[in-house]
Amino acid sequence: MKRLILAVSLAMVATGAAQAGPPAPKAQGIEAKDYKWNAQEGEKIEALKLKGDKKRGEEAYEVCGACHLPSGAGRPDGTFPQLAGQHTTVLIKQMADIRAGLRDNPTMYPFAATLTDPQELADVAAYIEQLCIPIEHGKYDGKDLDKQLASGKELYEKECKECHGVNGEGVKDKFYPVIAGQHYKYLLRQMTEIRDGHRRNANPDMVKIIKKYNNDQLVAISAYQSSLVMPGNMCKAKAAAPAKKK
Repeated sequence: MKRLILAVSLAMVATGAAQAGPPAPKAQGIEAKDYKWNAQEGEKIEALKLKGDKKRGEEAYEVCGACHLPSGAGRPDGTFPQLAGQHTTVLIKQMADIRAGLRDNPTMYPFAATLTDPQELADVAAYIEQLCIPIEHGKYDGKDLDKQLASGKELYEKECKECHGVNGEGVKDKFYPVIAGQHYKYLLRQMTEIRDGHRRNANPDMVKIIKKYNNDQLVAISAYQSSLVMPGNMCKAKAAAPAKKK
């Protein structure tokens, strides 16, 4: 069944039919005076209480894998984030926010909308969380890499480390995402959108921190973040191919 839904969803996106269907709902986000980040309500709180089934989640993930790849690696150009190894809490929150119209993502909405209920949210999140995080991913590759990493590390350790961890491991119970293994261009885009008020489900505490950073500083922070390797859930490095005998 999921394969059929996947085929239909891809066809819709390819033909532009997704835009012709019902638009995503629109909920009040950070732009509203009474906005409360991560309010414990709706299908999100229901899904968080459920135990996800990884086997069922693997089937549900087929829809997601069209863009995020079967490995959960996403795309190095930053169009689709790396999901593998992400905390279930973060995954459930972001999927629920997109479904509810609290986070604007027209590309993902038609796919997120195919998940049927809180149990399926919990299932797909459980499957994604157990995937190993790819070591190879999109990183900053400018000629001034060393300078950017040094500058980014200083900024990261000053104000980002407390929430996202020394190695970018995040904090599951607080809904702080894993950023180790994430693509540089995706990190830069998200931080820019948060700073500029375009990520409507953003944490106000992060907005306060990131608001003062200019574009160059965000580049440095993103470059450093994308270089992080956390212990535990990173994929093993591929063994080098044996040299051919002459």
